[in-house]
Amino acid sequence: MTITITAFERSPDRGRGLARDMRVRWALEEVGQPYDVRFVSFEAMKQPAHLALQPFGQIPTYEDGDLALFETGAIVLHIAEHYQGLLPDDPNARARATAWLFAAVCTMEPVIVDRETARFEEGKESWYEEHLAHVERRIRKRLGELSARLGTAEWLDGTFSAGDLQMISVLLRLKGSEILGDYPNLSAYVERGEARPAYRRAFAAQKAVFLAVSAGGRTSDRGP
Repeated sequence: MTITITAFERSPDRGRGLARDMRVRWALEEVGQPYDVRFVSFEAMKQPAHLALQPFGQIPTYEDGDLALFETGAIVLHIAEHYQGLLPDDPNARARATAWLFAAVCTMEPVIVDRETARFEEGKESWYEEHLAHVERRIRKRLGELSARLGTAEWLDGTFSAGDLQMISVLLRLKGSEILGDYPNLSAYVERGEARPAYRRAFAAQKAVFLAVSAGGRTSDRGP
């Protein structure tokens, strides 16, 4: 059976590759696995059929035969463990790549998402500026730590891995901001990820959906 993932019928990221199905698309492209995409509306995401797959009413989900998964970290790790291309063969290196995957979603992403929440939901509050400054200090602390660890290396731990895929996906949420720009090695790291052929294929597939919807067409998507 072909792997099926879910994605926004109308993505709020406007084709910028920030919706979390992009991470799963990228992982599947890296390992060369075909996949179908089932598009869901915001209304459908709250219905029993989708909640049976994703109890929090979000995307993406992943279905392969009788297996159904949610949460991008779990999905990307599952893909990496079952197909060649995203985890090293050496057991210790595999463990370190897995640690970086969790660092991306547990340590880096929460503070970055806090900034997005502040900017889009709290801008009219009297304490907004002070709170935003606090959030951005926390982000810079984490970016400084990550920058120091990456140094002049191409990837986080030797060859490109699922850890890099997830970390770059998280950092892309800061793309174009002064914050990321203050760390040239991290900006270059993100650009290396974006230059990978698998990333480009995944991005093109996701953006094509946005363009089709914008033109009044129907969503239709299938991976490689």
